[in-house]
Amino acid sequence: MRKSLSKLPNPKKIWRIWLGSQSPRRSILRWSATDKLGLLMVCLLVAIFSSYELLAVPDLKPGDIAQFNEIAPRGAVVIDTKALKEKKQGLKDNFVQVIDMNQSNNLEKSVFQKIKKLRTLKDSNFEVGIDEINPTTSQKIWLDNASDSEWEEWKEEIKNASKKMLSQGIINTLALDQLNDASSLQLINLGKKDSPKRSLGAKILSNSFYQKSNLKVDTLKTKILLDNLINKDGISTIEVKKGSIISKKGEPITSQQFDILEHFNKVSRSPRPLKWLITFSESMGSCGLLLLIMRREKPRLKAKQGLLSLTLLLVVQLTKYWLGPQASPMQLILPPTLLLSQGIGTTTSLAWMAAASLTWPTSLNELSEVRLIIACLAGAFVAFLGRRMRSRAQVLQIAVFIPLGALLGQWFIFNQVIKSKNLEFSNLSFDTNYLFNETLIISAILMVTILIIPILENTFGLLTRARLMELADQERPLLRRLSREAPGTFEHTLTILSLAEEGARVIGADVDLIRTGALYHDVGKLHAPNWFIENQKDGINPHEEIKNPYKSADILQAHVDEGLKLARRYRLPSPIADFIPEHQGTLKMGYFLHKARESDPSASEKRFRYKGPIPHSKETGILMLADGCEAALRALEASSSDNDACKTVRKIIQSRQIDGQLKESSLTRAEIEIILRAFVSVWRRMRHRRLKYPGFNSR
Repeated sequence: MRKSLSKLPNPKKIWRIWLGSQSPRRSILRWSATDKLGLLMVCLLVAIFSSYELLAVPDLKPGDIAQFNEIAPRGAVVIDTKALKEKKQGLKDNFVQVIDMNQSNNLEKSVFQKIKKLRTLKDSNFEVGIDEINPTTSQKIWLDNASDSEWEEWKEEIKNASKKMLSQGIINTLALDQLNDASSLQLINLGKKDSPKRSLGAKILSNSFYQKSNLKVDTLKTKILLDNLINKDGISTIEVKKGSIISKKGEPITSQQFDILEHFNKVSRSPRPLKWLITFSESMGSCGLLLLIMRREKPRLKAKQGLLSLTLLLVVQLTKYWLGPQASPMQLILPPTLLLSQGIGTTTSLAWMAAASLTWPTSLNELSEVRLIIACLAGAFVAFLGRRMRSRAQVLQIAVFIPLGALLGQWFIFNQVIKSKNLEFSNLSFDTNYLFNETLIISAILMVTILIIPILENTFGLLTRARLMELADQERPLLRRLSREAPGTFEHTLTILSLAEEGARVIGADVDLIRTGALYHDVGKLHAPNWFIENQKDGINPHEEIKNPYKSADILQAHVDEGLKLARRYRLPSPIADFIPEHQGTLKMGYFLHKARESDPSASEKRFRYKGPIPHSKETGILMLADGCEAALRALEASSSDNDACKTVRKIIQSRQIDGQLKESSLTRAEIEIILRAFVSVWRRMRHRRLKYPGFNSR
């Protein structure tokens, strides 16, 4: 028995296998006890708000069999909820319309254009456009003989008639002949009904307004109307007398009886422990799994970034219960998904979306369930595209095209799938205006989300592609200062950037991150540029003048410490600042250690090592290798072969491995071999020489 128990997997081992599937395993950023407690509290809040309704579920519902007789303790008048619901259902087609001024102006312009067209026809003796207006023979004769004053008077009368008709409202279902009669009545001042100028004016108005409308629904006035209609005939109520029997034992409870029992607090409520436990555990499990996935995607994940994702989940959960059935899945799911995909990663945003959808309180028969599926599909596009967008402008395109695509998707499902195939979904209805308005609202919310992302970047330590592109701009003040005050270091930086960028590209690491990190990794040399060989002029080396290896080692370490100070001053994100110490790790300053031991053989090696830490990511590990190989590759003779370069790079990389510098970088042996070959290919480009042209004089 003991033998079998000893074979059970260790939970700690399972955790490590989950977080680090590659060898050597990735270094996990440990969270403090306070951080863990804060995350646990938010997880509990999410679980509580997801399941609290199951702690007080009514024990009765209409249709259940009464277990005993219930007597009314006092007289009361109770609202009949079933009758009220049916009355509201019957009044759902009632609405209030008001004049849409924009549409009225458009229709009025249409009338003016037709009048202008008639004038053009008159001047050209009706040779063009006759089919469009199609005046009768008598109307043509009147137009041809009408004087300018008579024309202006006729035109003004039509304009006044159009204003009157538009002020009364035009509907798009009125028959053409009825609309023509109404137009003719408005032009009674132009003579008899059959007179050419009156009939022509009526034709212009009716053709301009046919199948058009200048009305729109006023939501507030519609609500007031419905309330008035409901109260007009009185709300259906149930009169209860004291001592009367509400329900009889053994008989089904009707809807009216249930309303009375509810009024007298006779419907007891009790918890559903099993359902509550399942829902609570489901929510807690979703939060825990979300954190696990986040840490697996980003081992150096900070606790505040995990707190951000859980807080967004809690806010969405609270909003869902606050809005109830009116909660829009797309409005609640898409903005956080975009934020997390931009700031953390695609996998994290997909995991968050799955957790938010799993705890969504809806029935499979409801309209919102279909819309939830569409929201998840749109969210998946946002998650995959958001992390790949490299500028704010590209992210703004997501805010426009994704909601529009979701609108078209809903239209297709409702009209082409459900209606064309006569699928029975009793609760589904398609409101084009509502969906269009929702699309505009979602686009607005996404744009607001894009605007606040820079604020959240600094607060929660997020790093978006757009931010990386902005930081990599070589016109930024810190980089301009580096190129001006330490030009040799800047050129050294650009060479390392080429090596590291290619190394990251061939193994699928984050190219944008390593490019930006490489630009800033040596900014600390600004504190004393002349102490570094690439900036020294005329062969003057300050280290040879002081002849103190200990002080020289302190100066080399200082470029890391000063670099971190500059990173804080210029507010560089922590993933970029990590490149400053980690590209040196805890490497030995071999030259100065050798000098120190010439005079003191007992000199401590630890005194001549950088303070670290060693690289904790693939990107910082690649930069360390690029930094070590750059000088050695430059020193190779022009006649050196690829094999010579490969041996040189391999020797440097092996020294870093033996020294334990790469053990927490998660770089595998296969990846290191691929990086080695990438460095050699870059060196091959670097050593390229131009041909010397005949007759070229170097003087």
